[in-house]
Amino acid sequence: MPGAPDHRIAYTALQPGTPVQTSDGYDFATVQAVLVDEKVSVFDGIVVETAEGARFVDADQVASIYTTHVRTTLSREQARNLALPEASTLIDVKPPRSMAARLGRMFGRRKL
Repeated sequence: MPGAPDHRIAYTALQPGTPVQTSDGYDFATVQAVLVDEKVSVFDGIVVETAEGARFVDADQVASIYTTHVRTTLSREQARNLALPEASTLIDVKPPRSMAARLGRMFGRRKL
């Protein structure tokens, strides 16, 4: 939405397709999946889709998450050299949820 303000959000609200940026604001990828270690409820990172395919961005490399984008601590060079996601890294992938489903759960509404 043009002109809409950016608001920080939690990783739990991050949606696939959200642009991912380097530390200087260059868009280099989009979010493909959010990785969460469900055993300890910890954000583990994101799998992003780049021009070269899927890559892994560790949680320590994510500076901030907004409604409109994810800002990383990566330089453009570091973003070009991200590792492939490994099976051992994919602890648990948080499935995308619709806003209606989230609001329904918040207010105790059942799916009809």
